[in-house]
Amino acid sequence: MAGAVVEMPGLIANPGSIWLAVEPVDMRRGIDGLSMLVQQSLAQTPCAGSAFVFCNRAGNRIKVLLWDGTGVWLCQRRLHQGKFVWPKLNERCFMLTQAQWNWLIAGVNWQRLSALPPAHLKA
Repeated sequence: MAGAVVEMPGLIANPGSIWLAVEPVDMRRGIDGLSMLVQQSLAQTPCAGSAFVFCNRAGNRIKVLLWDGTGVWLCQRRLHQGKFVWPKLNERCFMLTQAQWNWLIAGVNWQRLSALPPAHLKA
């Protein structure tokens, strides 16, 4: 099924929160290296039930680190065309809603979908 979004039941269905690490990371990092980044750079606890999403410099790959209560998941997604829409903030970490996460992994500009309508369009 070309272009279908693959659902992974239970993987990121109800995490405590979904955090994007704004700074690009080396995709060679594994569970231990990314867990260390979560603790040291993001000042978060990797085993608290939140999902942490990292992007490479090119913007075409993400890795997700998620503690499920028993162990740690590390998943990777690569786009063959285009780039993931990533925040360009001075923050180290950016929290997403579940809906924004679904749009992000589908390759849609989730930042525009969650923006407030312009003042002249409000009723």
